[in-house]
Amino acid sequence: MRETELILNSDGSIYHLALHPGELAKRIFFVGDQDRVEKVGQYFDDIEFVRRKREFCTLTGSYLGDRISVISTGIGTDNIDIVWNEIDALFNLSFSTRYPNARAQRLKVIRLGTCGGMQADVPVDSLVLSAYALGADGLMPFYDVPPLTGRGALFEHQWQTFLQATGLNVNVYAAQGSRHLTKLVEDLFPNILTGITFTANGFYGPQGRTLGRVSVKWPNLPERLATFALPEQKLRVLNMEMETAGILGLGRALGHEAGSLSVILANRGTGKFSETPAASVDYLIRTGLEVMRNWQ
Repeated sequence: MRETELILNSDGSIYHLALHPGELAKRIFFVGDQDRVEKVGQYFDDIEFVRRKREFCTLTGSYLGDRISVISTGIGTDNIDIVWNEIDALFNLSFSTRYPNARAQRLKVIRLGTCGGMQADVPVDSLVLSAYALGADGLMPFYDVPPLTGRGALFEHQWQTFLQATGLNVNVYAAQGSRHLTKLVEDLFPNILTGITFTANGFYGPQGRTLGRVSVKWPNLPERLATFALPEQKLRVLNMEMETAGILGLGRALGHEAGSLSVILANRGTGKFSETPAASVDYLIRTGLEVMRNWQ
């Protein structure tokens, strides 16, 4: 592998994250906001280190005896592409030979993020786990990945049928979260809703949002997407954000287990925004820590 593929800093760390092999735990939280890294870390028993480079802030420590890392990704799947590939390289590539290690390691990753709700009957401050995601961000079509199977394949087929029936001409790929994590949440965490997440490649127009200076092509995008459902799995499109499909899709392609846990701060159906966003994010973090602790 050439130096322009696996790029290392002068101290031997991976290019963007500035991390060395061994510094990350095999259980990792992705958060968008740098400030949220230490909000997660405040609940740790101890902290090994905190490191910052660009928008990427990394913390590794322990929570109730489990070694865990937290990484800020910034906004969007363009950064998810960087973070996932460099994390995988830290575990599964030899930095000296630039070849894959003989035995691949599998990681457990959960996104802790905020989102907009898509269903009027799901109130703000609710927690959502993404069983599946619909990616309009454009990341995964650049990768040659194995097709979804089983329920995932059915989900993808039903989505394509929905697009044809509704005429919603949006180029979207399908992604699936860790089945083990989804079952764990359904069995042990009744306070978390399980559903489908729409991942957009922007906050305003790509989510059907406008401030009035320029019109959008699909101003009713949230309402149209909210009608898609998987009745046999009792799943609806519950939320909209900007990272989940890339986290699930690329994580699966690299052989890892990934999930996305979000708190709804804005309900697009009712137009209501959370009155307690800071408390809701703290609730998300504390719940996420318990989910990770139970994910064996």
